[in-house]
Amino acid sequence: MRTEPLKTENFRIELPTAVREIIEALARAGFEAYAVGGCVRDSLLGREPEDWDITTSASPQEVKALFPRTVDTGIEHGTVTVLRRQKGYEVTTYRLDGAYEDHRHPSSVTFTRELAEDLRRRDFTINAMAYSEQNGLIDLFGGREDLKNRVIRSVGKPMERFSEDALRIFRAVRFSAQLDFTVETETLAAMKALAGDLRRVSAERIRVELTKLLLSEHPDRLLLMQETGISAVVLPEWDRMLATEQNNPYHCWDVGMHTLKALQALQGLPAYEAEGKKGRQILAYSVLLHDCAKPDCRRLDENGAAHFHGHQKKSAELAKRILERLKFDNETIAAVTKLVRFHDSRHTVEMEKGGAGLRRLTNRVGSEWMPFLFAVQRADIYGHKPELVPRMLREVDRMEEGFRGIVARRECVSLKQLAVTGRDLLAIGYSSGPALGQALRALLAEVLNEPEKNERETLLALAESYLREDRIPENPLE
Repeated sequence: MRTEPLKTENFRIELPTAVREIIEALARAGFEAYAVGGCVRDSLLGREPEDWDITTSASPQEVKALFPRTVDTGIEHGTVTVLRRQKGYEVTTYRLDGAYEDHRHPSSVTFTRELAEDLRRRDFTINAMAYSEQNGLIDLFGGREDLKNRVIRSVGKPMERFSEDALRIFRAVRFSAQLDFTVETETLAAMKALAGDLRRVSAERIRVELTKLLLSEHPDRLLLMQETGISAVVLPEWDRMLATEQNNPYHCWDVGMHTLKALQALQGLPAYEAEGKKGRQILAYSVLLHDCAKPDCRRLDENGAAHFHGHQKKSAELAKRILERLKFDNETIAAVTKLVRFHDSRHTVEMEKGGAGLRRLTNRVGSEWMPFLFAVQRADIYGHKPELVPRMLREVDRMEEGFRGIVARRECVSLKQLAVTGRDLLAIGYSSGPALGQALRALLAEVLNEPEKNERETLLALAESYLREDRIPENPLE
């Protein structure tokens, strides 16, 4: 371990004005202060840091006394957020961590005046560098060399680092995906040995790391999850997908590799690139899980070809359970479940005439999610045999063109677009209750088949006929 700053000729990180001002204010007061961690790593890589963290020899109370506007973000762990130029910057006192009794959190925190002690407790060498304009780059563990060699390496002994905090095992894979780095041999061995400790990590933290991996440019690092035993703990369904062959005329990869091909294709689609983080997350999980129940549905015919009848519905059910297990929000769960359920709908819609099937599909998926569905379908297609891809893409193109026509003609595809409401039906003699909702759904089913019927008088006449006959079609939208 180096004990002095690594001086680099003409080396300089362009600090944001507010970060520089905070570091300078601490220095004027007689304290050390540096930008630290991911922001230094990303700056060295020529990337724009998402956040700028500052570490200092000043205690939390000394930081609070120095700056007029602060928030006690995690003061028991030494972190104070300094508000500067309408933005918050976390300033954390150099610290030593006590024993990690739960493989996740230190039992105690001790503040120190030594930067080296603070950097020594960090996870990976590339995250254990600090920088200030006065002292330059502080690189005590060879982080810059590992950046140059594109390597993820633990600070100190990897078995110790991962025993302290099991989430670091998953973080190594996530950094590998985000940076396209390999994991150093000893670090990789420790990950495999201790992957089981991830059972002690909360579902929320697992979700964060998995999402960052999926949204990275290298979702293929899902294979590293399987290699290290991480997925056996946090996503065992992935291991089963990789072990499920698809020997049939449409596929040349197992379910897992097919899914990886689809995930990689997804990132190149304009629909994905146009979305923000939430939209990309929904698309990525829809593609990841679109065939997740195929291992349960696999059947071989007399010729040895594999079939997966009913996998769409069962995959949607399993996807819901997986997302609930990972503590996702209700909107994401509902959207992904719906997209998984109908990802193969092009096979049924194309056989129906007059657009009725596409209108019914739009009703079940929701107009707002149809562009997502087309993106999932295109990504899925790229995971099929290459010679089949052009024809299959044309099928989706035709579906999307038909959907745009539905939107342009303002055809009714939902109850809110229906020309009558429940109040209208109450006025002609219906009672509030289940029969009222069933009648509205029956009217919508009529309109989905024949959009020209979406006229108030036409629908009221139909509703009156239901009353006269004392019969409303059952399950009209199924």
